[in-house]
Amino acid sequence: MLNTEEQNLHNQTDNREVLVRVENVSKKFCRSLKKSLWYGVQDIGSEMMGIKYKHELRPDEFWSVKDVSFELRRGECLGLIGRNGAGKSTLLRILNGLIKPDRGRIEINGQVGGLIALGAGFNPILTGRENIYVNGSILGLSKAEIEAKFEEIIDFAEIGEFIDAPVQTYSSGMNVRLGFAIAAVLIQPDVLLLDEVLAVGDMGFILKCFNKIDKLIPNSAVIFVSHSMPQVSRIATDIILLEKGKSIYQGKSISEGIDRYYSEFDMIPSFYAGESVKIINLSINEQPSLESSKPVLVNRLEDLKIELELEVDKSVKNPELSLIFYDAEQRGIAEYIHEGSKPLENVRGVIFLQVIFPKINFSKGLYSVSVALVSSKQGTILMRAQSVAYFQVKTEKNLWTAFQLYGELTQIS
Repeated sequence: MLNTEEQNLHNQTDNREVLVRVENVSKKFCRSLKKSLWYGVQDIGSEMMGIKYKHELRPDEFWSVKDVSFELRRGECLGLIGRNGAGKSTLLRILNGLIKPDRGRIEINGQVGGLIALGAGFNPILTGRENIYVNGSILGLSKAEIEAKFEEIIDFAEIGEFIDAPVQTYSSGMNVRLGFAIAAVLIQPDVLLLDEVLAVGDMGFILKCFNKIDKLIPNSAVIFVSHSMPQVSRIATDIILLEKGKSIYQGKSISEGIDRYYSEFDMIPSFYAGESVKIINLSINEQPSLESSKPVLVNRLEDLKIELELEVDKSVKNPELSLIFYDAEQRGIAEYIHEGSKPLENVRGVIFLQVIFPKINFSKGLYSVSVALVSSKQGTILMRAQSVAYFQVKTEKNLWTAFQLYGELTQIS
C-alpha cells in the first residue's frame, strides 16, 4: 500500500504523463444549410444569455462524434480507424481546436502539432519559404528559431527549388511534405495529430515519415488516422474504431481492432468474364463465395480449398489456371499458376476445378482471390476476374504481415 504522500506523488506523475484526456466528447452537424445557420443563431443566442440546453438532435441534425472518451500518455500512439464518414477527421479537428464540441471535455497538456488536411494553414499565394515563416510565427517561434531549423525543414520536405514557388502551384504530395516537415521538425510537438498524411507520399517519403514518427513517439503522444491497416499496426500502441461517430472498439489489442474494422465492411466482388470463359460458381472451403458480401472465415494453418465451375464456349487446348491472392490493401502477396506434369486437357463446356492449399500460412487478415485462365500455347488471357471472392484468416496470433516465417534459432556465442 502507498502512503498518502506516495499516492499524491503517484497521481501527480500520472497527471504529467497524460497528454490528451477526452471525456464524452460529442459533435453534431446539420445536413441542411439553412437550418444549420438558424440553429447557429439560436445556439449563439442561448450561449450569450447563459441558457443551457441538452444538445439533443433537432431536425436534419446528426452526431458526427458521439460520447468518445480516451486518455493518451507520452510515448503512446493512438490509431484512429473507421470507414469514411465515421467521424475521425471531425474528432481530430476538435482536438486541434478548429471546431468546438457540443458537449464533453478535452484536456491537452503541451504543444499541439497537427496535419489534418493537405495544405491546412498554408496561404496559397505565398511561397513555401514564406509559409514556413508564417506558420512558425503563429506557433510563437522567433525568426531566429525558425531560421535555425529552416534547412532541416527543406531537406525533410524534399521540395528543392520549389521552396520559392507559390504553394498554390504545389502538388498534393508537395503540400503534405511541407506540412509534415513543419509539424515534425519546426515545433517538436508534445501532441501530434496526423490525418491520412502518408496517403499521397511516395515510398521514400513514407519511410522518412515513419522514422521521424518513431523518434517523436517516446516524447510525444501521437494520434494517427489512416485507412492503411499495415501503417496503423506498425506504430499504434492503442486503437479506436469509430462507426457513425461512436467508438465500437477501443483498446490496446491493435490486431483485434483491425480485425473488427475489416468485419464491418460488406465486400463487393468485382467481376469480369472473358468472351469465351465465364465463372459460374466459386467456393472457398465449400462455402459459396462468388456473390457473397461477407468473407469466408478460414483458420490459419488449415487447408484452403478453392473450387471453380467454369463455362468454356469454345475448345481451348491445355489452358493454365492462375489464382492471385491480394491483401486488404489490394497488394498482391501470392500467386498459384497451374503448370507442369498434369496440364488441363482440351476443355469445352462446363468444367469443375479444385485447388487445395495445405495448411495455409497467411497471417491474420482479409484477403481476396482473383482468377485467370490463360491459353498456354498462345499466352492469350481467356478470362481474368479480379477479386471475385474474399476470405478472412483467423488466428490468435496478432500478426499483420503477409506471412509468418519459421526458422531455427541457434545461439552461437
